[in-house]
This record gives sequence, C-alpha cells and structure tokens, in this order.
Amino acid sequence: MPVDYKVISGVILVRIFASRFILRDYSLSWSKASQKTFLIKSFVYGVAFFIYMPFFYGEVRISFMISELLMYLFSINFLMYVYYYYSNKSKIIKTKRVVIYGVGKAGIKLESEFVNSEYKVECFLDDNTAMHNRSIDALRVLSSQKFRSQCKQPYDLLVIAMPSTSQKRVKEIYEELRDCFKEIKVLPSLDEILKEQEFAKQLKDISVEDLLARHPQDLDKEKIESFIKDKTILITGAGGSIGSEICHQCEKYGAKKLILLDHSEYNLYTILEELRKVEAIPVMQNVVDSELLESTFEKYKPEIVIHAAAYKHVPLVESNIYEGIVNNVVGTKNVIDTAINHNVEKLVMISTDKAVRPTNVMGTTKRICELYAQNSNGKGTDIVAVRFGNVLGSSGSVIPKFKKQIEEGGPITVTHPEITRYFMLIPEACELVLQAGAIGSGGEIFILDMGEPVKIVDLAKKMIQLSGQKDIEIVFTGLRPGEKLYEELLIDESDAKTEYESITVAKPTFYDLEKLNQDIEDLLNSEDRITKLKEIVPEFSHQKNENI
Repeated sequence: MPVDYKVISGVILVRIFASRFILRDYSLSWSKASQKTFLIKSFVYGVAFFIYMPFFYGEVRISFMISELLMYLFSINFLMYVYYYYSNKSKIIKTKRVVIYGVGKAGIKLESEFVNSEYKVECFLDDNTAMHNRSIDALRVLSSQKFRSQCKQPYDLLVIAMPSTSQKRVKEIYEELRDCFKEIKVLPSLDEILKEQEFAKQLKDISVEDLLARHPQDLDKEKIESFIKDKTILITGAGGSIGSEICHQCEKYGAKKLILLDHSEYNLYTILEELRKVEAIPVMQNVVDSELLESTFEKYKPEIVIHAAAYKHVPLVESNIYEGIVNNVVGTKNVIDTAINHNVEKLVMISTDKAVRPTNVMGTTKRICELYAQNSNGKGTDIVAVRFGNVLGSSGSVIPKFKKQIEEGGPITVTHPEITRYFMLIPEACELVLQAGAIGSGGEIFILDMGEPVKIVDLAKKMIQLSGQKDIEIVFTGLRPGEKLYEELLIDESDAKTEYESITVAKPTFYDLEKLNQDIEDLLNSEDRITKLKEIVPEFSHQKNENI
C-alpha cells in the first residue's frame, strides 16, 4: 500500500514541536544528560506514538510493525525509568536553595548528591560561554553576570565545584557573588572528589588563604630542583612555620639528606614525624651556641644552609631586647661564620620586611643580620638573604588569632583602622626562597613580590563574613610597641629586577665587617642598646606607641 506522506509529515512535525517547545532539545547538553532526562523524553515520544497510531493502523502494515516495536522498546524503558525515578526520589522536604558553580564532573556528581538533602539545586553557573543558556537535568546553565542580574534575594548556598581552578578565580567568584548567597563553599581537590564516595560531605569553607593567595606565575621548579636535588641541607629553625615548610620543599625537590636544627623539642619531633621520603637527622641545638654548631657542621658537612631560626614576634622582642639581639644577631653571625669555616657552598638567610626602615627592635636585628650576610660574602661561601612579609597562618600571626576570636564570639581586636600588611602563603614564600637561593651568586638581598598590602581591618571583616556570623564586633586597641602602620619591602627605589618578576634584588649596602663585628660586641655590652642599634642602623626609628 502507498505511504501517506502527509501522515509521516505530521509525525515529524509533532516530534519537532515536542523537541523544540516541550523538551527544549536545542538547549540540552547531551553529554551531561542523565536518566531523568531520558525518562522525560521517552515519555513524550511515547505519547506522540499513541496519538498517531490510528493513522498507521490498517494502512501501512510495515509502519504499524515498526510502531509496535518502538512502543515495546518504549514500554520497557519507560517502566525501568519510572522504577528508577521513584526508587531514588528523595522524601526529604527541600527547604534551602543551592546553586552549583561548574558543570564539570564534580558539579554534575554534586547535583545528584543534593537529591537526598534539604537543598534544592536551582541552577548551574559556569565560565564556559558555550554552556550558557543550555540545560542539564532540566536545570539552566547561566553566566555569573546573568545570575547576579536576576538574583532578587540571597540564596542559601553557592558551591564552587571546580576543584582544579585557581585560588585567584575562587576569590573573583567570591567577590562577585558574595551578596547573592548566605554561604559560599568550595570542593576540595579533584583527586578526592572522583573517588567513589559521597563527596557532598567534603565541602569546605572558603578560607581567607583562598582569597589572599597570590600564586606567582614565574616559579621555576627546574631551577629549584637543580639547587636542591641530591644535596645535604642544614635548616636552622627547622620546626618553625617557615623552617618546616622549607623542609617539606627540600623533600619534594629531592634533597639527599636534611639536618634539622632546632632548640624546641616539640617542633623538632613534629617535623621529623612529617618527613617520610628523605633522610632527616634531628639536631636539638640553639644557634647561639657556636661550639655546638661547629661540631654539627663538622659531623654532617652540609652543602647548603638555610637559616630560618629567629625571634619574630615584635611585642615580645620589645619586652626582651637583649634576648632578641642575642638570638637574632649573634645566632645569625654564628651560623654564617660556621658555614664559611666549613666551606658550605651556599647559605640562604630568611629576612623580613620589618628590616626596612625599622621601627622596632626585631626589625632592626634582622637588618643587622642582612648587613652581616652581605658583607661576609666572598670567602668561599655564597651568602644571600631573602626578604618577605607576613605568611598566612604562621605561628603568632594575625589570622589564627582572628579565627580564635571569632570562634569565641568576638570581639576581633585590630590595633589601628589604617594598619596594612603584606601577605603570602607559606608554600609560595618558601618555594620563592629556594628559587632566590638558586639564582643568587652571593652578596644579594632578594625581595619577594608580595602583591598589594592588605588592610587588617578589611581582613577582619572578610573573616567575619566567611564565618557566617554577623554580630562579631571589631575593636581598635592602638598600635603596640614597635609596630608601624605599614611595612615596606624596598629601602632604595634603585633596587633591581631579576630575570623573575616575583624576585627583586636590593641595592647592596657596604659596612666594614671588622667594624660591624665590633659594633655587635659593643651592642651586647651596652647599657643603652636602643641608641647603639640606631648607630648601626641609622634609619631605625623606634616607635614605642605608648600613648596611641
């Protein structure tokens, strides 16, 4: 019998209508489709067959048989998907609204995890313009700009489901969308997410470290590896915030042996337990004891020394001036002299931005250490210093303090509304320290690019926002002894760039070494050590801040 092409055309028109206006196939991302998507489509197409069945019956036997076959396949699939849908349908009442940022594997899997929670997924957001205005499981995919323009009131939760994205991008998303959500969380690394487990529970809060991280783009890992690999390295202050991370980085870059020198039993034990892939030898000593240092260098014969031992807490050193001078100045002098005596290839000294036009004793002692390092070079050991600002999360820093104050319900104490500081992640700083050590030829003071300074009161406000608490008060307590409103990294604007934008080299400052040694001796024996410090470091302007 002849085929009725009008009937066939009608079927095609119905399918086009269903696809275009009901199923919205044109906007579907098929690579992201799930069982729910196919269930809906099977149902609609099945209805189309039922409607047009009479047109085929009795006229086109072959078409009827094909229709019967299609209907059979549809029925089986329909029943299977109906069972799947109802067996997996959540009985939990949805009381909160969530938006997922990212339509990769993590985002899609997370959407399925939210099925059995109190959260209703409202839509997806994504940076990929090709995905915008499409749909995944009947959920729209929008750009962040379009979502923000449509947001009338804050949603309960935004989940940034892009585990491999940079912390810089996380910060941008947070800044753009924080007013649209009561809470913002991020997923951990992709390796953890793709494991077969419920990872909705792995959500972690955005941390202040995520927002302040810099991620230098010119990190030269090959240069660092060539500096560290197969070397015996002695690290002073090995159990401290900087020293312990230096140990981990040396392990990462293939050091042959690590000599861990620290006067704290607990810190030494902790870092020793963490190092598993490198031979690590604990040495419980104080850098002030030159005789013990001599025996350690003689026994282990380090090729590289990284000097991270120091007192760094400004108010504590202000209250213990002599002890600060002895530990920082005499300790550094002992390490440098001993390294030279034992023909160490290179010594890298950790310095601080507080050594630039110092206003406190701690910063001044570190400036003297820089002078001693620069002017001791040229005796067979390449000596370099590396200067940088605050590192995030180090012991005694402001961020752990703020976290504790928030946990206790406040208030957060900030010394001054205008005070600013530079910040960098500890791993970033330590890798750049090793990179600076690798390129140094001796006599340099390298300065790490810390980005833009951060107002501490803004940091406090951001941490309060991230905590989800709104009733935390900020109290200004006044500048502490030796504290200044802002730190500097450069003493002289003539300081020059290196081949890496993240590392600058300071203009050298000459100081006769014999005179410097005598000045240090006089400083230790002086009754007026502040005046003597000013003689050695003329730019030192002591800020007692007693009436602020």
